[in-house]
Amino acid sequence: MPRTCDVDAKLRALRGFVRRERRMPGYREMLRLFGYRSKNAVFGLLRRLTASGHLVKNSAGKLQPSGQLTGQVRLLGLIQAGFPSPAEEELLDTLSLDEFLIRRPEATFLLKVTGDSMLDAGIHPGDMVLVERGTTPKPGDIVVAQVDDEWTLKYYNKDRQGVRLDPANAKYTTIRPKRSLTLGGVVRAVVRKYGS
Repeated sequence: MPRTCDVDAKLRALRGFVRRERRMPGYREMLRLFGYRSKNAVFGLLRRLTASGHLVKNSAGKLQPSGQLTGQVRLLGLIQAGFPSPAEEELLDTLSLDEFLIRRPEATFLLKVTGDSMLDAGIHPGDMVLVERGTTPKPGDIVVAQVDDEWTLKYYNKDRQGVRLDPANAKYTTIRPKRSLTLGGVVRAVVRKYGS
């Protein structure tokens, strides 16, 4: 009975390699990456990934990842957020949102926001926050913190009395740890999806 190929698993492995190494793997690396024993199997998979648009040939005839594989989005130009101005669509570049937003993938995670204590910081219920662990917060950074056994999202600040966690909504008051404070990470970005 012929072996079936889990293309999704192979795509995840290839996507992970390209994001980590910022290059395509060589054939030997692909053997290990995909769990294959023969270069023919690798060649067959590459042919499938090219046909599906995940890989493309560059001008030198070498395979490279397409935006479909890497999750890149076209950067088409600038938009005026003040007074309207004439604009033309012009392809400026492509970028991967992961590369744009995430400096340290191994230390980064997402959290879904509930509650409205950070509204004035532009963080709404249902938003996702991108949090980086292992970074020392600076005053004014938004942090994920465990205060006296309760997790919260607030501005990190210090004064003569010590650390204080400030909300971005006048309905809430500043929090000062009474027993314990554990910092879970610093917020690096907010992601909001409009519509369904």
